Amino acid sequence: MKRIRNNEAIPIADIPKTSFASFLDQLEEVLDDSSEVLACFVANKPAKTGNEDLELLTLIGCPATNDIAVFRCDLASSYPALTCRWPQFHLFEREIAEQFGVTPEGHPWLKPVRFHQVWQGSRDAWGRNVQQHPLVGDMEYFQVAGDEIHEVGVGPVHAGIIEPGHFRFQCFGEIVLHLEISLGYQHRGAEQLLSGGPHAATACQMETLAGDTSVGHMSAYSQILESLSGQQINRNARALRVIGLELERLANHVGDIGALAGDVGFLPTASFCGRIRGDYLNMTAHLCGSRFGRGLVRPGGTLFAVDEALQTKLLDVINQTTKDTLGALNLFFTAPSVLSRLEGTGAITRDNARDLGLTGVAGRACGLDTDSRRLYPSLASTAEHPLLCGETGDVFARAHVRRLEIDAATAIVRKKLAGLTSGPLKENVNPPRPEMLAVSLVEGWRGRITHVALTDGQGKFNRYKVVDPSFFNWSGLAMSLRNQQISDFPLCNKSFNLSYCGFDL
Repeated sequence: MKRIRNNEAIPIADIPKTSFASFLDQLEEVLDDSSEVLACFVANKPAKTGNEDLELLTLIGCPATNDIAVFRCDLASSYPALTCRWPQFHLFEREIAEQFGVTPEGHPWLKPVRFHQVWQGSRDAWGRNVQQHPLVGDMEYFQVAGDEIHEVGVGPVHAGIIEPGHFRFQCFGEIVLHLEISLGYQHRGAEQLLSGGPHAATACQMETLAGDTSVGHMSAYSQILESLSGQQINRNARALRVIGLELERLANHVGDIGALAGDVGFLPTASFCGRIRGDYLNMTAHLCGSRFGRGLVRPGGTLFAVDEALQTKLLDVINQTTKDTLGALNLFFTAPSVLSRLEGTGAITRDNARDLGLTGVAGRACGLDTDSRRLYPSLASTAEHPLLCGETGDVFARAHVRRLEIDAATAIVRKKLAGLTSGPLKENVNPPRPEMLAVSLVEGWRGRITHVALTDGQGKFNRYKVVDPSFFNWSGLAMSLRNQQISDFPLCNKSFNLSYCGFDL
């Protein structure tokens, strides 16, 4: 085991490689009620004739020490499932099984996470001999047996213009006993595309891993390259990145509260927030020409500057938009008809949230401190972020945490805008150093974004792992429907507002 800080790069050789048995012993010592599984994946390519010489890389976040424990161990073709002891591993183990044919013995629900279109006897992008994976949508689902139990399937094609996903409800009357969510319909093989990089197209690929989190994912990638090159960006560029990240948070949080208002039929806030969300998006467009922040962040800094005139304009806009936002939110959170619909709906207990590894708004609504800015400050971090949590873990708590974060993000944008000075924004980044590992955690608007890169002997990406917050939080949505009416599903779904493509990758 090796401990590192957020946005730090270390030689791979410095990470001790152990047996799986030793890995389990060390994992037992590190994983407690406060620690988190950040990533777990096969780190190197297997032999073309089988899955010999596999290497498992696992990153555990340790809030008590504000660092990250990195484990590296041998992995056989089968091993005792980690999920049985630590549920946060459940999706990672399914992912490893479908990608590499490794069997986690005793896994409670071993089935593919995504649909890979590979054919019998062919080799996939990793160079393995593979068996044919299930056809898209051909999946076995958990079923509840009993009189008057009925099953409801929704999707993958939905009424709105949204991404595809299938929801399978097991119901007794109107009560949902179990919800299973099947995604992977738009699996793009993003991590395979990143192998061998950085490529000319890598930056654009990063900005579209989850389109509504362009600044978040691009910031994580940029910090990876800066760590691998041993460079740091200047204060001005860092401030502009933070502004872009917080505007992304503001636009999405305001949009989400507006969507919740629409779902409960509260039209004033629904109408106001639709327009106000556009104001935040337009502020980002003033910065870089893109409402989604594409092109703003690049390794070495940012591509766009803010002159005095734009600085003044943005400060005026944020002041006016803040007044409009507060008015729309006050209407929403003081209406008895709204509160009666939100409170007690789709609740998740703190223990379940911890077991599932819920992050971001979903985790904080259950009373967990999941802000990676607080838990894993980078070497260059200077700002302090308050603890913003709910208690009840229901739709109201998830909306309330968004409200708190809107206030905090507004204050950050004002402070960073006022403190901008002239100076260089971007410096050329040296090529990544060979045989290194780098990790970057960014607190995106949905929650913790994790990027991990390993370079080969030429400084190219031998493996690039991305964990979007939706990877953990879709399980939270399924849990929130337990013993709820099926008519509560749209409201619970909106209260999470998760990314299909961020999960599918």
